[in-house]
Amino acid sequence: MNNEVLLKTLQHAPEEPNQRSLAQQLGFSLGKTNYILKAITEKGLLKAERFVNSDNKLAYRYVLTPAGIQERIRLTEKFIQRKKQEYETLSQELEQLRQL
Repeated sequence: MNNEVLLKTLQHAPEEPNQRSLAQQLGFSLGKTNYILKAITEKGLLKAERFVNSDNKLAYRYVLTPAGIQERIRLTEKFIQRKKQEYETLSQELEQLRQL
C-alpha cells in the first residue's frame, strides 16, 4: 500500500459512516477498501468500534489510534514537502520557458 492511499484512508475513515461510503470517497472497490482497513487495523493505526446506540449492531466507526494520528501527521508533512518540491521544480521550468 502506498503512502497516498494510506494517508487518504487515515484522513477519511473516521469521517465516513460505513465502508461503502469510504470506498466511494477513496475511489476503490468495497473489497479493496475492506482489505486496506484490515491492514491498517492490524498495523495498529486504526481501530473499529461498534456503535452502541445504533439499530444496526454490525455498524462500526473507525477511530485513529495515537499511532495512527502520528502516522497521519508524518504522511501529511511528507506530502506537503513533496508538493513544495514539485512547485519549485515547476516554477523553475516556467522561468526557463519565459527566458526563451
